[in-house]
Order: sequence, then C-alpha cells, then structure tokens
Amino acid sequence: MIFNDEEIYKATVHYLPEVNEYVKSHGGKIKLLGVKDGTVYIKLTGSCQGCSMSLMTTKMVVQKSLRGYIHPELNVINVDGMPENKLPEEFYAEEEEKNTILGKVSKIFKR
Repeated sequence: MIFNDEEIYKATVHYLPEVNEYVKSHGGKIKLLGVKDGTVYIKLTGSCQGCSMSLMTTKMVVQKSLRGYIHPELNVINVDGMPENKLPEEFYAEEEEKNTILGKVSKIFKR
C-alpha cells in the first residue's frame, strides 16, 4: 500500500463521519481505534455492538466506503471481542485516542 499508517488514520478520521451516517441511522456509532499495516481497527457501538449484522456492516458499509475514499486494498476490522478480531499490540492512533478509557484498558490487558 502506498500510504503509511498515519496517513490512513488521518484520512479515516476525515471520512469516518460520512460513513458513520449509515450506522447512526441504525442506532449505532463507529469508533476508530487505530491503524496497523493498512488495516483500520474500529469498534461498532450502540445498537450495532453485538448485532448479528455487524460483520456485514463492517465489510459492506465501512470497508467498502473507506476503500472508495482512501485505497481499494484497505481492510477494516471490527474489534468485537473475538480472538481473530483483536487490536494489535502496536498500532497508530493519535495520542488522545490512546489515552481514552478503551486505550488504557487495552494496555492493561496486553501486559
């Protein structure tokens, strides 16, 4: 991929509010957690958290939209508690994102 993680993160921050409109219409919200090696890590919250359609929302709405806006090879993973969908130990996020409660809890469980 021609973009580094910081560039992908900043582009995602820019386009995420537009992508989030669909999710908001269903009572949910998209939280950007970070980027690692061209993969965007999000968390679906609200009524979308734990919804049986969350995988479809992640791939067919969020990933498809961000691929159109940023890069066609971009991957998006919803960090939903499943072992295969976990946030990596090292990832790029703005410092204020890493200092949120979720960021601090993630650091505790990585030890």
